[in-house]
Amino acid sequence: MIALFMSSCEDILEEQPRAVYTPEFFQTERGIQGGITSMYAHLRYIYGQAYYYNTTETGTDEVTYAQSADQNFLVMDLSGQGEINSTTSRADVLWGAAFSNINTANGVIENAAAVGTISDALIAEARFFRAFDYFQLVRTFGGVPLDLGAGELKFNISPSRTSVRNTVPEVYTRAIFPDLLRAVEDLPASPRVTGGATQTLARLYLAKAYLTYGWWLQNPNNIPTYPETSRTDPDGHDAQWYFQQAYDVAVAGIDNPGPFRLLDTYYDVNLGSNDRNDEIMLYADRTETSEFYNASSLTYANGGDGDNFAGWMMTWNYTNIRSATDPNWTNPISSVQREASQDLGRPWTRMAPTIGVITNTFADKTNDSRYDGTFTTVYRGNWPKGGVSEDVLFNANSLPVSPGDAILTFLDEEPATPISYLSGAGKSNIGAGELPGRSDFVISPRGISRIVYPGLWKLGPYRTDNGEGLGQPNAASTRPFNIAKFSELYFIAAEAAVKGATGSRSARELINVIRARAGMWRYDNNGNTVKVEDHSDEMVAATPATIDINYILAERSREYYGEGYRWFDLVRTQTWGEIASTYEIAGSNYGDHTPQTVIRHIEPYLYLRPIPQGQLDAMEGAAGTYQNPGYN
Repeated sequence: MIALFMSSCEDILEEQPRAVYTPEFFQTERGIQGGITSMYAHLRYIYGQAYYYNTTETGTDEVTYAQSADQNFLVMDLSGQGEINSTTSRADVLWGAAFSNINTANGVIENAAAVGTISDALIAEARFFRAFDYFQLVRTFGGVPLDLGAGELKFNISPSRTSVRNTVPEVYTRAIFPDLLRAVEDLPASPRVTGGATQTLARLYLAKAYLTYGWWLQNPNNIPTYPETSRTDPDGHDAQWYFQQAYDVAVAGIDNPGPFRLLDTYYDVNLGSNDRNDEIMLYADRTETSEFYNASSLTYANGGDGDNFAGWMMTWNYTNIRSATDPNWTNPISSVQREASQDLGRPWTRMAPTIGVITNTFADKTNDSRYDGTFTTVYRGNWPKGGVSEDVLFNANSLPVSPGDAILTFLDEEPATPISYLSGAGKSNIGAGELPGRSDFVISPRGISRIVYPGLWKLGPYRTDNGEGLGQPNAASTRPFNIAKFSELYFIAAEAAVKGATGSRSARELINVIRARAGMWRYDNNGNTVKVEDHSDEMVAATPATIDINYILAERSREYYGEGYRWFDLVRTQTWGEIASTYEIAGSNYGDHTPQTVIRHIEPYLYLRPIPQGQLDAMEGAAGTYQNPGYN
């Protein structure tokens, strides 16, 4: 295990590996500080880990499996490609990382007072992360153990072959709520270190936990829970009380933001050169300056433990696009080469957006900047960076293109003139078509497939050390993986208002703050040009007079598409089966542009992930009693 230390004269966390933790280590100031720093490091083993990322997106209305998907991705689609069970579900990533960190937090909280020099604010960081991990666990697996072998919320130093799962209400009322309430009270308004936990961050997760627990108590679609228990609150509150608390705490976060704020434009929130900005409240951090501190190679990675490689999954193999060195196409070459830039990155083709995302979720691509700030829809020539000397290549309609010109464009709308698609891979080598007079190959929204689709720009790599070349596109991303955003406070308050909470702002007013910002443009990302336009009035005017849960969910998808929110959103609101039971996409062969309607089988038991087989194997007498129903 790695213990991590802080330098007292720096405002960033510095890591120092140790071979082992011992109980005595936590009884020193240095040990407490090291344990707290390790809590930030553990985020790397969850966020950016592509197989876990897959469990939060694949199988929702946002994402399906792509052409090169293996069983890790196929089973999560629930479309007959395999079965989710205790060995195939990659939610095991969360289980393993979270419980080890919870035990570290237990050790810090238990020993900090005895050290005598540890501030309440520092202990509150441990309380936040213990609550954070329990919240992730309870909404993924249902009730989970509070006793890791030494007593409830106690630091455990001895292996245990037995475990008892607490109920969902016990996890919330004994662990999550008390820790987060204390964290709100004791954490500072501004972070102790860059990226550190704050009062506003604790309020975000407290409001989110209240909201999620309110839905759980209400249980509108009779989704089963485990361990079985009545939908009653030990503290005597009903669901409406928790919705009101969610609203009040979220609004308190909005009104008392500390150093956080909404950025002026959506584009800047996920722009690589603007990482760690004022809207991001928590992230799993990385660096391009040191392999030691990055915990991953800066030149090559292969999806190993600790690598930040989630961004590869929705990156298709754009390097197969071909242009020619002559108008007769006697010498086709790769005109868009693999590059460590945010619009490109390393292709893995494991996950793909559904057609509905392009045509329905992001229907407004004129006023709303979020489609342009989410996807790469224009692939531009970069062949000189790969050593190809030609100044001009020939592309669609055998027209000339220069470096930086569009080679392939995913159109925003279905064109009035039908696209001319050649059979199979065609001249483009990836099955793209042509429109009269255009030098770029094109694919329409209803022509995307499991093998060719818009890439996920917002998770693309960003580095400052590429020089004039292609950089290191085979390395895992050195960008931080964003986990918590200030903007979500508005969504939580709005959703609570839809559920009956009352206050100074209506659901429509709260959502319109987000939508107005989405209408502000400063740059056309895929047009690669400055675009200073204000469409906030149009965005606000288009908001329905009455906001319902489905509208909240649609707005959340537009705001957080592909960031790992979607499965949790659909499970919390018990709308997964309603919203994601069918989707459209074309097949896995180049040149296939015929949408297929796919049926998913989303059974109620699937709203909980299975307990990992490794956990079951490590215990005595766990068969049939510890596992969630439906997975035995």
